[in-house]
Amino acid sequence: MRIEQGFQQQPPPLLHPFLDDPILPVLVKRLFPPSSYATVVEELTRFGNDINGYIHELGKYVEPPTLIQYDHFGQRIDQLKTSEGWRQLKQVATKEGMVSIAYDRANHGSLARILMFIKTCLWAGDSHGVTCPLAMTDGAARVLELIGTCHMKEWLLPRLLSRDPQLAYTAGQWMTEACLVNLTHVSHTEAIAHPVYPNDTMQNGAPYRLSGVKWFSSATDGQLALALAQVPNQGLALFVVPMPSADVKKQSWDSCAPTAELELEDTIGFLLIAPSQTQGTIKPNGVRTISPVLNITRLHSAATSIGNLAKCLAIARSYAQVRQVADPAPGRVGGQALLVDVPLHTATLARVEVLRHALTHFLFGVVELLGASEAGTATNSERVRLRLLTPVLKAFAADRAVGGMEECMAALGGLGYMEETGIGRLIRDSLVEKIWEGTVNVLALDMLRAMRGGDAIKAFCEWSRAIIARYLGTLYQPHQTTTDTARKSKPEQLQFTRAPGPSARGTSRFRVISITARTVVSTRARRCDRPTLDRGRSSRGSLFGTQTKTGTR
Repeated sequence: MRIEQGFQQQPPPLLHPFLDDPILPVLVKRLFPPSSYATVVEELTRFGNDINGYIHELGKYVEPPTLIQYDHFGQRIDQLKTSEGWRQLKQVATKEGMVSIAYDRANHGSLARILMFIKTCLWAGDSHGVTCPLAMTDGAARVLELIGTCHMKEWLLPRLLSRDPQLAYTAGQWMTEACLVNLTHVSHTEAIAHPVYPNDTMQNGAPYRLSGVKWFSSATDGQLALALAQVPNQGLALFVVPMPSADVKKQSWDSCAPTAELELEDTIGFLLIAPSQTQGTIKPNGVRTISPVLNITRLHSAATSIGNLAKCLAIARSYAQVRQVADPAPGRVGGQALLVDVPLHTATLARVEVLRHALTHFLFGVVELLGASEAGTATNSERVRLRLLTPVLKAFAADRAVGGMEECMAALGGLGYMEETGIGRLIRDSLVEKIWEGTVNVLALDMLRAMRGGDAIKAFCEWSRAIIARYLGTLYQPHQTTTDTARKSKPEQLQFTRAPGPSARGTSRFRVISITARTVVSTRARRCDRPTLDRGRSSRGSLFGTQTKTGTR
């Protein structure tokens, strides 16, 4: 018998990443004012159509990068070759303004960040790793916006924010060195920078010669990079560096994104430095200078994890509407039913959907804080909460999203394990998020640093208590334990820094991430998406689009 003569499973249709999504339309309705709501919905609808159309097709032409080290005469050329699909997807990102939208504050104000990250979540599953260089380009643009020289703001920043693929730059990030694989803080950086002109040592934009080895660098096909290096007798500093050729590294995650090990030998970089607010002098505080990059890329990491989870859920939801199995209902022996009508199956997907709802609201709660901070409208309480919650969000999303994706893979049975479904690729792509920009333990330590002084925890507890007091009468029982803890807690009870031994301290560091994340999720649940949670009591209705997409501001 020929294959086509046997059973043929009906292919699941592609769900619209925005219109068929159970949460994003509600989120847009809640966050955007009536004056811009229709325009935003129109743009996201059009973008969703493109994702299911030509953008999805471009993914078929994405291949791993290759390095041509020698030409046919034996001359060393180190030419990096990326696939046509990868280059086309980068052009899509440029045309869509996947970075520049965040800086269009003249039209969107503090909501510019919201719109950018919604688009990131929409296309993450079809981006094939292009979100990685976009994250670092975004971080580089923010640093240049804050402390770049006039020349950098005139020539480099417009290229990082350009929507013209012929002009646009992407940026890389050179932080990781071999010594940092086992050490967790960039202050141990070994790369050295010497001034080209000794009299201009601490001038912003001054040229330096960088020497050392960067064990891992991303976006190797970009046009510039931000690099950390030690300035003798001064300390760690941040530099803008033109992108050289490099030996391409093989990695276990998205093999389509070019990464490399770089040998720097008198590589020219330009110092990025800001006057010290405490002493009125200029110091090369590389850790503080690069912190905007870390905060932004961590949010991109969380958005990619959540976007990939949403894509896996969409595949599983669509498959459940076309796949027939033996009907498990009593008295229906020999009958068949769609997976969408099997309560056990929909309950499993509903649990994953609840996770995705929680992570999405967590993400956009923090993105709101970032947007307000960049627009200059954030209060001090909002700024310290942004600093506190950014590492928590990144750690929580990276840790939980992959498990949800695995459930979606299992929801397709043996078909889910096939490469063609795309879920396996999305899981592999998302595994790196547990490591990139900090593991859970590293992020827990970063959160502890943010907690020093007590201002951040105090602001967080006051925010939590205010929301719980407002919505306490409508909170569902499953949230009650966590919300009671937050409502009754005092700032000093959330410090978790006085454990007696190393083992206990390690437990406390993970616990502080977990408790803080669960508190954010539970306190935001009723505030953010009450209609969606009401619909969520019927898992089938919430999952498979029988609801009306409405929301409250």
